Amino acid sequence: MLNWRSLVVPMLLVAWGLSISVTPSLASEPKLLSVEKIWDQGEHNAFTDIIRYKDKFFVTFRESEAHVGGDGKTRVLVSEDGATWKSAALVEEEGVDLRDPKFSITPQGELMLSMGGSIYNGTKKLHGRQPRVSFSDDGYTWSAPEKILAEGDWLWRVTWHDGVGYGISRIMVPTDKKDRSHEKIASLYKTTDGRNYEKILTWDITGNPNETTLRFMPDGEMLALIRREADDTMGFIGRSQPPYTDWEFTPTDYRLGGPNFIRLPNGEMWAGSRYYPGGAKTGLFRMTPEKLELVTLLPSGGDTSYPGFLWHDNLLWMSYYASHEGKTSIYLAKFKLEE
Repeated sequence: MLNWRSLVVPMLLVAWGLSISVTPSLASEPKLLSVEKIWDQGEHNAFTDIIRYKDKFFVTFRESEAHVGGDGKTRVLVSEDGATWKSAALVEEEGVDLRDPKFSITPQGELMLSMGGSIYNGTKKLHGRQPRVSFSDDGYTWSAPEKILAEGDWLWRVTWHDGVGYGISRIMVPTDKKDRSHEKIASLYKTTDGRNYEKILTWDITGNPNETTLRFMPDGEMLALIRREADDTMGFIGRSQPPYTDWEFTPTDYRLGGPNFIRLPNGEMWAGSRYYPGGAKTGLFRMTPEKLELVTLLPSGGDTSYPGFLWHDNLLWMSYYASHEGKTSIYLAKFKLEE
């Protein structure tokens, strides 16, 4: 596996900080065209996603008082042109911290939000958790959040393929390990309506797997980019053919935070995650079914990452959050991929 530390790393000064470029092994080279702050009106604005729906751009994220605690609300922004953004909706549930909102489009054509639903009871101590979903046919008016799965679950993202939605949910279970009283296990679920879920299997991997993005190859192979929080903490790439009951896992060279990736029409895959060495920043990575390769660090720092991806007009759009300018805010970067 390629170790980026052995490569020459030129430092490129950009408007808000330093960008690190790594010699590519594939054809396309990302050129950063722009980075814009698109929202900072909440006290703490974080955990993003982006989608195009009915000829409009939508970005979603959580607004709350801090990274943890408080009753977070899901903000939805809309834009006609991808440059000027305004609030379209604020999804909330009294007494519940709606976290890490993720977009998807159901087979019925509805825009769906999947969210974590945490209970803090006015503290920073977790008292309960159960995922929520909400639906809209225009991006402006949303159904009341509905509980899915079971108490303790956290379904992090739903990805649809051939009329079926798939997602990884992690849950805490007791353990006899001396260094911790509980550990996380991750299970693969499927749904046809976004509301009712059936478990396919529980992964047999260590390291407290949790935040996971799933995508699909043209032959139906499922790929997974997985965050791990224990043992060596290095993220995993998983792969499986239908019916997705047998998995192979490959460790990456990176600790991940808020991992996401996209497969482009030309077959290239690009991933985003928190990059930890030297102080947290948001990174853009090349991805294959076997490895990640750091390409550049975006203007970012402090509390940061959780990107969303969109391919539109031959540009790679990347939403993310960062606090390098003080307040934790929402940013939108656009890359041109040059041959």
